[in-house]
Formats: sequence, C-alpha cells, structure tokens
Amino acid sequence: MRAARLLPAAFGAVALAHLGALLAGSSVALVTKPALMPLLAAWVLVRGGPRLLAGALLFGCGGDTLLQAGGDVPFLLGIASFAAGHVCYLVLCSRHGTPAGARTRGLAAGYGAAWLGTVVLLWPDLEAGLRVPVALYSLLLVTMALWATRTLPLAAAGGALFVVSDTLIATGVADWPQAPAAQFWIMLTYLGAQLLLAEGLLRSAEARSAEARSTEARSAESAEGGGRPPGPSGDERGRQPRTASRASTMPKP
Repeated sequence: MRAARLLPAAFGAVALAHLGALLAGSSVALVTKPALMPLLAAWVLVRGGPRLLAGALLFGCGGDTLLQAGGDVPFLLGIASFAAGHVCYLVLCSRHGTPAGARTRGLAAGYGAAWLGTVVLLWPDLEAGLRVPVALYSLLLVTMALWATRTLPLAAAGGALFVVSDTLIATGVADWPQAPAAQFWIMLTYLGAQLLLAEGLLRSAEARSAEARSTEARSAESAEGGGRPPGPSGDERGRQPRTASRASTMPKP
C-alpha cells in the first residue's frame, strides 16, 4: 500500500526536522514534537497492527505534548500518559512474547539494580512531590523494558533506549549537570525507542498471527481427514471385483 511507504517517510522527515530544530534552538520543535507519534500510530494501523500498539504510541504523544508545557502538574500528567503507554506495551509483550525463563530472571536482576541505584541517587535532588511518582513510573518503565526482552531483539533494544531517554529526563528534573544539547539526545533516544518498540512488537504480532493461522489450517486438515467414514481401502476395493470374478468361474460342487 502507498500509505505504508509514505507514513515512514513522513515520520523520518518530521523526526529530522524536530531534531534539527532542537540543535538550532528553533520553535519549530514545539510544532513537530506532537506530530511524531501519531504518524507512527497511523503506520501501525495501516500495516494491520494491534490497536493497542497504536494506543501506546498515542499515549506517548500525550506525554510529549504535556511535557512541553512545563511545571510540576503537566509533568505529572505527562508521565501518567507515558505510564499508560507502558501498560499497553506490557500487555502486548505478554500476548506476543515468549514465556519468562532463566534469561528473563537474570535480566530482571540487572534492570532492578539499575532502577534502585537511579532512584537512590536522584531521590535527594528531586522535589518532594515528585519523588514517589518518579520512582513508581521508573519501576513501570524498567518492567516494560524487561518484558520487551521476551519478544524480538528490536523491541528489547527499544525498551532499553526508553530507559536511557527517561533517565536523561529525570536527571534534568533533578537539576543535575546536563550534556550539551541535552534535549537532542533525549529525543534521539526516545524516537529510536518508540520506533524499535513499534517495529519489534508489530513483527511479533504478525509472527503470532501467522503461527495461529498455520495451526488452524493443520487442525482443519486433521479434522477433514478424521471425518472420512470408515471403509475399505483403495487396494481392497480393487481386489473385491477380481475375487468375485474368480469365484464365478469356479465349478459348482
């Protein structure tokens, strides 16, 4: 479909315009930021992807827009919108991912240590009203990133990038020293995270659907084969006339 080709191109163009505006300090960044996730969501729907995946991206758009407003209340509403998106991702990873195993438990220890260490370091420098919300949100974030490792590597990389991006935001909220062009790096890692999550989960959903269709087809074939009425085989049916013919030529006692 034409839209399936045009939408990724449009997303790429708007993303480049946004990142360039951030480097240039242009107000164009304020206009382009809210347009990014709707383009990805439309691309997911055009490809026949799960509506829940499109919903996760649109919740990301809500968070992007609210964080631009500034202030504690918009910030809290923004992370609530992102949190809703992470819940969508968790559901999708549970539906289309593999069961948790030893590898997942090992990664859980790593993500858990990273979460705890970050919260402990940031806690004294965060405003009192932001400490608990940031800690809870970051716990949900690392859980999503962990669950993404149960799907394709693309989604797993996206989850990890999301952790990096939001950690950069948290250090800014805590007034830690920032790298040059901090907003550029935040958005670069964020856009990469959302794109990789969308593509990885979309492929996982497509693979699961294909597997389900194949299973249904095999079940239908098995049901058709098992539904045939019992009777003589072709060889037996072929032998019956010849046996009868030979019997008719035998002399009667």
